[in-house]
Amino acid sequence: MEYLILATCSSAILAIVLRIFRDSTGNRYGIILGNYLTCIVISWFRLPDRSLLLNGSPVTILCGIFSGILYVAGLVTMQTSTRLNGATLTSVFSKMGLIISLAVSIFVFSEKPSPLQIAGVLLVLAALVMLNGQEEKKTEEAQRTDRVYTGILLLTMFAGGGSSAMAKVFEEVGIRSQDELYFLYLFCTAALLTFCLLLLEGNKTGRPLLLRDLAAGIAVGIPNFFSSFLLLPALAALPAFIVYPINSTGAILIVMAVDALVFHQRYTKKQWQGILLVLAAVLLLNL
Repeated sequence: MEYLILATCSSAILAIVLRIFRDSTGNRYGIILGNYLTCIVISWFRLPDRSLLLNGSPVTILCGIFSGILYVAGLVTMQTSTRLNGATLTSVFSKMGLIISLAVSIFVFSEKPSPLQIAGVLLVLAALVMLNGQEEKKTEEAQRTDRVYTGILLLTMFAGGGSSAMAKVFEEVGIRSQDELYFLYLFCTAALLTFCLLLLEGNKTGRPLLLRDLAAGIAVGIPNFFSSFLLLPALAALPAFIVYPINSTGAILIVMAVDALVFHQRYTKKQWQGILLVLAAVLLLNL
């Protein structure tokens, strides 16, 4: 359970740091690239044997590369959906990626939740809708079209859920002594793809890559690495239908608490109801 708690806290810290550094006049991929470069450095120094770079298991390498692709795909689909559908609807579908992770665990790896735990998962899904239910202004394009682009919402859900599910896939089929190598390939792939996006964005908008954005990426990269790294031992110790819901909703609750105490954020009645649902869900998941 301690790994799950640490992973959840790391996810919350990541969200808070991203909020702090969200305003930038530079290329929007600068902080993200700095984040992945930081994760690469951490993975490199944690690598127990440098010879693994050339002699690592093909399963480890392929899982890492595929995970990196899904990480960036989730980023791109979220940005596109936010532009077309608005931030609230996109956030809800991104969190619903939890369904994909749980489906992989149940139908591929034969995990069997109890009826009470299934009820807990359903409460988590309901709570995620409530917690993200605050009204936000749509982008200009979303206002002009006033329609929902269901396809990009589903892609957002599948990409986000798929990237999370890959942790379970590697935990089941990978070689756990090569965890650091898995993350090294994951973040190298994500960094390379993000660099390509950064170049495309620079050519399109003319916004430069700022050194301060790369530096901010260090603050983002440290909690990002450990939120991913600690998820593996959590999945090894606990069923996925406990780990994924608690990790997702727990991080949201921590961020909401920080927003209320530090940024004086006020929450709606529906969001308070969502918090109560999360607490009830956590109780059911642990029965």
